Amino acid sequence: MTTIEPSADKRQAQQANAYAITVSFELQDGAAEKFHRLVAENARNSVALEPGCLRFDVLFPTNGAMGREVFLYEIYTDQAAFDIHLASAHFRSFDEETRTLVRKKTVNAFTVDQNAKA
Repeated sequence: MTTIEPSADKRQAQQANAYAITVSFELQDGAAEKFHRLVAENARNSVALEPGCLRFDVLFPTNGAMGREVFLYEIYTDQAAFDIHLASAHFRSFDEETRTLVRKKTVNAFTVDQNAKA
């Protein structure tokens, strides 16, 4: 299978309109293993199945809070692509399955001025 990279113009247009979401989770005691498995699956599915999902990183702290905190960094082509993500079966399943695992969840939205290597 041949992968076709987007043209420089298309990448630039995506970056100009990109929409980012950050999500910070504080987990319930003992929830880390199950949550980590579910969030990794959701991230993989989002990138694989959603054309508008450009990036979905799952970050874990290096300061010893590994079992208690998770941070997501997601980039979508635009807000409409994020709305599609929220309506997807894999996100709805993740959201439902993790509700009892999360003590606190903070979501923020941003516009993106990317500075990445091509």
